[in-house]
Amino acid sequence: MKKFTSFLRFLLGLLIIASLAGSLTGCASSKKSESTGEYLDDSVLTTKVKASILGDSKLKVMQIDVETFKGIVQLSGFVDSQEAADRAVRLARTVRGVKQVNNSLIVK
Repeated sequence: MKKFTSFLRFLLGLLIIASLAGSLTGCASSKKSESTGEYLDDSVLTTKVKASILGDSKLKVMQIDVETFKGIVQLSGFVDSQEAADRAVRLARTVRGVKQVNNSLIVK
């Protein structure tokens, strides 16, 4: 009986370790997913880029969608001119922490 109890404790310990390891790897990033910290950093970058666009009187923030993944900003939507698209890209590039800007803006 004592061996059986020791074996159960051993199994319980393994289960606890396995569940902890699983929960920790759930927070790690990969090529297709972000860690919690990266997600928060990207949320801040998105907000800063949107604020920068909003602060520019020549751009209409409602026309431009901003998404960020691992520091790479994706601009999409419809703008009135190529100048507006180029301006939005320039503004996004000036935001500290932005690694790259992908321009998918379409001129109407």
